[in-house]
Amino acid sequence: MQLNHQARTKILAGVIAGAMILSFSAPALAEDAVAVKVDAEAAQKLARKDSCLRCHDVSKGKEGPSYQSIAKKYRGNSEAADKLVKHITSGEDKVRLSDGHEELHRFDKKHDMDKIRNLVNWILAQ
Repeated sequence: MQLNHQARTKILAGVIAGAMILSFSAPALAEDAVAVKVDAEAAQKLARKDSCLRCHDVSKGKEGPSYQSIAKKYRGNSEAADKLVKHITSGEDKVRLSDGHEELHRFDKKHDMDKIRNLVNWILAQ
C-alpha cells in the first residue's frame, strides 16, 4: 500500500503531535510516580494528640505558620520532609510566640518515626 504525500504528512503530523504531548506530560507522570501515600486521618489524629493544632492550623496562621504556608515554602524542595522531621523531633528549635517569649518546639518524640513522617507528608501535601 502506497500513501500519497498528503496522507504521509498527516500521519507524520500526528506522530509529532503525540510525541510533543508525551514529552510535556512526562514530568507530571514522574511526579505522580513518586507521590507519597498519606494517611490524612492518622496525621490529623497525631496533630491533635500532640497539640500541634494549638499553634498551627491548616489554612490560617496562629502562633505558628499554617500548614498550607509551610507546604508552599517547601514546595519543590527534595529535602523538605527530612528538614521538617528534624525540626519536629530534635527538640532543639526554639519558636518565638506572639507574646515575645521563646520556647522549644514541643512534640512527643516517643512516636513511631513512620507516624511522624506521615504527619510531615500530610503537612507538605496541603
